[in-house]
Amino acid sequence: MPRGNQENSQTTKATLGLRELLLSGAFKPRERVPELRLVEELGVSRTPLRIALMTLEHEGLLETLPGGGFVVREFTRTDIDDAIELRGVLEGTAARFAAERLESEDELEPLREVCDELDLVVRNPSMETFIEFHRLNEEFHHAFRDLAKSPQLERELEHVLALPFGPPSALLMVQHATMSESWEILLVAQHQHQALIDAIRRREGGRADAIAREHARIARQNLDIALQNRQLLEQVPGSTLLRLPAAAS
Repeated sequence: MPRGNQENSQTTKATLGLRELLLSGAFKPRERVPELRLVEELGVSRTPLRIALMTLEHEGLLETLPGGGFVVREFTRTDIDDAIELRGVLEGTAARFAAERLESEDELEPLREVCDELDLVVRNPSMETFIEFHRLNEEFHHAFRDLAKSPQLERELEHVLALPFGPPSALLMVQHATMSESWEILLVAQHQHQALIDAIRRREGGRADAIAREHARIARQNLDIALQNRQLLEQVPGSTLLRLPAAAS
């Protein structure tokens, strides 16, 4: 393998491996990242690891120390709410761009196909359909972002999506354990999917923007459900980085 490709591969390996460790709870919030140990644990050299550390610092999962080195970032509820709101702003902009830049209704076909599959899924509440909804929901969001035709906007979205609880489906899987309370949320989300397609089809940029923003705020309801049961919250990647209020005695 050429040296440049090998270095890129090591950097990717280090970045993905370190992100997985952080989101899985391998380190506590405010804990210093042990660089020498990670070199051995991840099987990479120092330079790719340093690049990975700087990448994750840029994404917001790490913070730099004044004297050098990195610590794991701690997130508050306000941090998460802000990330959800920011995703809504960016996805709202993506939806508006999609409506304004739509050249042919044929471009909507991938979005319609995913939405039709989601229609079938929401008719049958079960653990299996939650898993399928999770997969299709991710596809739907990717598809309408593609319609925005804006690589710059996509890069900004990727930054927000890298944060804990940032992705649209980050909190979706906690709902299966509280199905009676949460199935209505999925029905509302699916209605918003359909409304978003309609707004883009009609080239109604302002309406598409508003729907996408409101759609993102569903994640706050999902977080409220998770916070009522710490065992549910533990299933969410990155939950160990969230600073929670002390449980009542």
